[in-house]
Amino acid sequence: KVAEIGTPRPRNIDPFWVSRQSLDGEPRMAQPGCGWLPESWMPSAALRKGLRAVARSGDEVLTNYGNSRGSKKLRHYLIGRFAEEQLAVAPDQLMLTGSASQSLDLICRFFLRPGDTVLVDDPGYFNFHALLQAHQVQVVGIPMTKHGVDTARFEQALNDTTPRLYITNSAIQNPTGVSPSPQTAYQVLTLAKTHDLTIVEDDTFADFEHSPSPRLAVLDGLQNVLRIGGFSKTLSASVRCGYIAARAEWIEGLVDLQVATNFSGPSPVATTLIENVLSGGSYRKHMHEVRARLDHARSKTIPKLSNLGITPWVVPSAGFYIWGEFPEGMDTGDVAKMCLDRNVVVTPGDVFSPSHTASSFMRFNIAHMDNPLVYDVLTDVMKQ
Repeated sequence: KVAEIGTPRPRNIDPFWVSRQSLDGEPRMAQPGCGWLPESWMPSAALRKGLRAVARSGDEVLTNYGNSRGSKKLRHYLIGRFAEEQLAVAPDQLMLTGSASQSLDLICRFFLRPGDTVLVDDPGYFNFHALLQAHQVQVVGIPMTKHGVDTARFEQALNDTTPRLYITNSAIQNPTGVSPSPQTAYQVLTLAKTHDLTIVEDDTFADFEHSPSPRLAVLDGLQNVLRIGGFSKTLSASVRCGYIAARAEWIEGLVDLQVATNFSGPSPVATTLIENVLSGGSYRKHMHEVRARLDHARSKTIPKLSNLGITPWVVPSAGFYIWGEFPEGMDTGDVAKMCLDRNVVVTPGDVFSPSHTASSFMRFNIAHMDNPLVYDVLTDVMKQ
């Protein structure tokens, strides 16, 4: 049984239940609360071309276990991408995993024991909270500001507790869309070093930025920061692969854990397909088009939500989330239940908040906001 974080949550704001509604939703359901792009936005032609290349691969790709650290070719590609942002990563500082979520699970297994304290953003990605719940640790939420995590509250938490990890999206934070200011990033790293705190930086949304915002891993040089990420948001959620970049000695232990829990690195079929797409020359063009489509969707969505009385907390510079604030007195958990009854899956704010202080907020995926049903249902709900 999965351990509980604090008091049990009602189903409509429980991370596990909300995830199931999105994953198990029927095709007729609108999904403005989901965490992925529409199928039509993904590079299907490049994926099909890559699959044909996989089919022509040697038998070892189709039948064998993967390397314990994952495909050398894909790791080499990632090292080159990291170098473009001034992050030097040696081959022994990088491993591939089954997904970004598995990367975090391995890190939790490596660093944490039941009862340890972990800091997270509040609001923050709800599956972080669900995974930490499974690891039976104490979760302390640090409030977000419009410039990144609240550094005063971060320092207070470091003084009041002895956290083992801080887990965060540093760029285009999920759900707020905030990226940290340089000052915030430096303050977080300084405080973490003073208190011997290890940081896990999820950089899943990096390629959605028009230009890079401050990255903790880059500023830290992988001394006290582990970077994780994956390809499900940009290429395919069906072909899972993630990565961890960290100190060499940590990677060594994490590879052993991956062997113990999965026997090998990610599927050679998956990594070969991803290699083929990334090296085929179409990926940068694909992401350029996605960023442009998201900019257009954001410019259309914000006024429509504002007309309903739903105000963006910030206007993100990139990414596909809007953290919308409802009028005073409205509980988005109740809104979510009413929307679900009419085949619209939305994600209420308290799903993202360990302290349950985001009941007036809701996360919207702008790439899924072109369905008229979404606005029809929201209009009716706002009148009740």
